[in-house]
Amino acid sequence: MKKFFLNRREMKKAIRKQVKEDKALKKERKKHLASMSKEARLEEISKERLARKQQKEQQKQEWQTLSKTEKRKIKKERRMYRKIKRRPIRFTGWGIVVGFFLIIAIQFGPMVSDILATVTGKHITIDTESEESIAAREYGDQLSEEIVNEGIVLLKNENDYLPLKEKKVNVFGFDALTFRYGGGGSGSVDTSRAIDLFEGLSQAGIEYNEELYTLHRELAVEYGITEGADTGLLQVVQGMMSKEEEKVPTVDYLNQDVLEQAKHYSNHAVIVLASQGMEASDMTVEQLQLSSFNRELIEKVSDHFDNITIVVNAGNTLELGFVEEYEAIQSVVWVGTPGPYGAKSLGNVLAGNINPSGRLTDTYVYDVSSAPAMENFGDYKFDNVPYSFVNYEEGIYVGYRFYETYFQNDEEGYQKTVQYPFGYGLSYTEFDWKNIEANYMNDTIEVQVEVENVGEVSGKDVVQLYFSPPYIEGGIEKSAIELATYSKTSLLEPGQTEKITMTFDRRDMASYDTEEEAYILDEGVYEINVARNVHDIDYKITYEVDEKVVYKEDQDTGVPYANQFNYAEGDITYLSRNDWQQTYPSDQEIDTVATDEIVNAVNKDVLKTASEEELPTFGKDNGIMLDDLKGLSFNDSKWDDFLDQLTLEEMFQYVTEGAYKTNEIERLGIPKAILMDGPAGFSYFFKPVKAAAYPSELVLASTWNDELSYRMGEAIGKEARAYGIHGWYAPGMNIHRTALGGRNFEYFSEDPLLTGKIAAALTRGAQDQGIIVFMKHFAMNEQETNARSGLIVQANEQAIREIYLKPFEITVKEADVLGAMSSFTMIGGKWSGANEELLQHILREEWGFDGFITSDAVFGFMDASAGIVTGNDLMLDVMTPSKNYKLLEEAYEENPALIANSVRESVHRILYTLTKTYLFEQ
Repeated sequence: MKKFFLNRREMKKAIRKQVKEDKALKKERKKHLASMSKEARLEEISKERLARKQQKEQQKQEWQTLSKTEKRKIKKERRMYRKIKRRPIRFTGWGIVVGFFLIIAIQFGPMVSDILATVTGKHITIDTESEESIAAREYGDQLSEEIVNEGIVLLKNENDYLPLKEKKVNVFGFDALTFRYGGGGSGSVDTSRAIDLFEGLSQAGIEYNEELYTLHRELAVEYGITEGADTGLLQVVQGMMSKEEEKVPTVDYLNQDVLEQAKHYSNHAVIVLASQGMEASDMTVEQLQLSSFNRELIEKVSDHFDNITIVVNAGNTLELGFVEEYEAIQSVVWVGTPGPYGAKSLGNVLAGNINPSGRLTDTYVYDVSSAPAMENFGDYKFDNVPYSFVNYEEGIYVGYRFYETYFQNDEEGYQKTVQYPFGYGLSYTEFDWKNIEANYMNDTIEVQVEVENVGEVSGKDVVQLYFSPPYIEGGIEKSAIELATYSKTSLLEPGQTEKITMTFDRRDMASYDTEEEAYILDEGVYEINVARNVHDIDYKITYEVDEKVVYKEDQDTGVPYANQFNYAEGDITYLSRNDWQQTYPSDQEIDTVATDEIVNAVNKDVLKTASEEELPTFGKDNGIMLDDLKGLSFNDSKWDDFLDQLTLEEMFQYVTEGAYKTNEIERLGIPKAILMDGPAGFSYFFKPVKAAAYPSELVLASTWNDELSYRMGEAIGKEARAYGIHGWYAPGMNIHRTALGGRNFEYFSEDPLLTGKIAAALTRGAQDQGIIVFMKHFAMNEQETNARSGLIVQANEQAIREIYLKPFEITVKEADVLGAMSSFTMIGGKWSGANEELLQHILREEWGFDGFITSDAVFGFMDASAGIVTGNDLMLDVMTPSKNYKLLEEAYEENPALIANSVRESVHRILYTLTKTYLFEQ
């Protein structure tokens, strides 16, 4: 072991030296390019690209000649190189928050009052102690537990080891003492009423070894192993301070006496493996792997116990290959980040009081680095624009779409790569599917399945429906299989049968073609797969399309499709199943020179847009109050009369002072609206909020239960009404592009359809109670690294539409969502909050969204005047609303008609949406 660490130290030393040299070379190259003329620079870049391409080809040929040991060594060195190279990213973005506040206080005195008002929550007045509030919170807490009951996933259960026959266990390791209830940041939850793991076991009727517990507790105090902070802000600051493993004692504390006492107590051992993501930073590969301490712990425990249960308490997909290495590991239970009552649900699952029915929402692989998106996730900066970037070179091949397609005809390779497929999950009972029928009604495909519980205990089952489209070589990129729809049964007693019906539109099987600027349903045979998970297909149905169908316009709005993001593609090669080898991404080939299209997008001044409109009327007295407009259409002429009453100053203040609330304008009957985080229950970034606390969205999606998601939204809505909250900054709907996403716990899945369906149900539930739901982060906010300092995403139109925008489209069309939060991301160089193609052409025009859009927390590159002109309505400006007010004033002096009409339209959209809330109920 000592030799291993010495070798690792030497390797780190050599790689650090290499990184230093490479950075110096890059700096020199940047200077060299800057000194050239544009023509010479382009020629030089072209030569470098050709050289890199030739080098890559040579490396591929050399790779084929290497042994497995050599390949493993090189992969390890590459991972370490990337880790060391990207190490400074921990401190980008948020920075050290307290220090940042001090700098602002010194340099920007007028902003101090802005900051203090937000940090102290001066404008956030909610009532959490009324009789109605307490009842709503208590109901939410009960529902939270019910969600986890259905979200827990049983991954392994050798010899039907679970549920426990003997209700006594030994709990080993320190992660059990710091059970992760949620993640950090806006997705944090109120843990003041949390049930810890040991209380959860006791409430389920499982005894635990108290001597062993006391030993761990005393050592935890000695080594400073503690639980996380209780607010989003402090969690983020804590998380920024270090990415190193916590200091823990060596496993020598488990001496012979300790182990003999434990063995005498019970032959059952439980080991918790925990990992917690958070806002403002991403994970490392090492954090998703078994730590050296936990490896030694498992080895020691497995030497003395025959029956071990591993509990996976993490918001990111961990590498779990080790569970197959130890014969003593009989069972594996995934709980995700299950909220404050998740430990009770876990205890009930272990005891057999609850039969687990959750299914994975992500693919679990032996090596998280095997995903193509991992090749370019992290810290990259352009040479010719002052922003970082990330390339979505994998195109549509995200999550199972890559693994199921790449290994389509290589089952052996698949089994060596994928451990637990998307949609996977076991049960304590067995279900038989029979009398499967398919019906085709016009353009609707209907599949009926009878599900019978043929086991000995009651349980719920999930039927998943996938489609496999025909692939034309060299044609549109298509995944070998995609989720079409799904359904969860009710609780079935042994011998009980339930008939379920699932439907989807055949149009859902079409793929976006950038050449045709349309969705294409190719001619050929489509397989409709009735499946246990994406890789375990129970029954196949064929569906034939006689001739190619071209969908040129949106089926709901009738707006013609058009490519909106050509400028975002960059000069990069996208992964294609037509030639995996030549198109597979490589971090060695990343071009740090932005294309002209991206440079132009970055530098475009939207304020120079000519306006043909006249200056609107300000401050008129028409005697109209906002309540008079309730129920009127958005384009009713009475709105113009009402808006004429607003002064320019009032409108500027209204759109810039939008952090967690909207302003009250008493003279016009405009009430203040309170807008609150977060996806796992109400929270405030700067101080604790007493509120119902739910499992993370990851666990909610793992229920595969739309009805349960609706009920959570409904409970959130009722609590909002009781507290006096009118808008909810949720749900988070970005995609798990890689396993490293710092906020993966806060998002649902790697799959856009599952994400969209669960989110739409959640949205309907909340909005049915009269509050505004802000789906977020619109769009492409899959990486935290550099996001708050300006992160340019390069991606192709097909992937943007089919993967990253699809969940939002589903939520707009199926839930009529009233709000959206634009993201930090700069798609193709345009900040999402000032991206006309995204906010106007796609969201409002193509999809028919008629609510309002708020920005995410405002940072330096986010300009209110640019946002307002291009479709963003409200600025969630925590620190600098007075600065953004000034920017609007300056922009107004330059282009008064454009700014005045744009800000008026933003106020119009916000007020129109407010009239749909419970604020204006009769």
